[in-house]
Amino acid sequence: MSFELCSRPRNAAATREAILKAANRRFSAESYDQVGMRDVARDVGVDPALISRYFGSKEELFVAVLEDCGNGSSITEGPRETFGERMAHDLVYGPKKEGKLEWLLILLRSISSPKAAEIVQRNSRNRFYQPFTDWVGGPDAIVRARLAGAFMMGLAISRDITGGFDMTPAECEAMCRRLAGLLQDLIDN
Repeated sequence: MSFELCSRPRNAAATREAILKAANRRFSAESYDQVGMRDVARDVGVDPALISRYFGSKEELFVAVLEDCGNGSSITEGPRETFGERMAHDLVYGPKKEGKLEWLLILLRSISSPKAAEIVQRNSRNRFYQPFTDWVGGPDAIVRARLAGAFMMGLAISRDITGGFDMTPAECEAMCRRLAGLLQDLIDN
């Protein structure tokens, strides 16, 4: 059986985005070692050489997928004195972040590969933990940044996996208040 691919208009930005989305789907469904450039190219309907032209290697494509998932830099936007309140409000009342669970699947499926693990660790260190640690500053900044980051990530993933916290408005408010204090304390002390 033969499939004829539709010709797509030449649009570099749209083609790059289509490749990135296909790679994202592949890396969230299969491990890093199982994903091939030819598979991604076939999903998009392009020649594998085009992926190499846009992204270089499979490693660089994987890095682009990780970067497309975001870097969490928005957590340091706003006054330092209100960090705990802002983050607690976002964690308790904020909308589900599209793509967060897909990002988690990418990490979980690929972490067994030594190459992918090194890329994930380098990417998270350079794009999130080091800037966050620098922002936290002071004694034990790395310890406080790691604790706050892990706490927020775990709570956000737990919320998204379970579909919410399933609490009354009063319980949500109590959670938000306590969480704000805990997060602010991690940042300040």
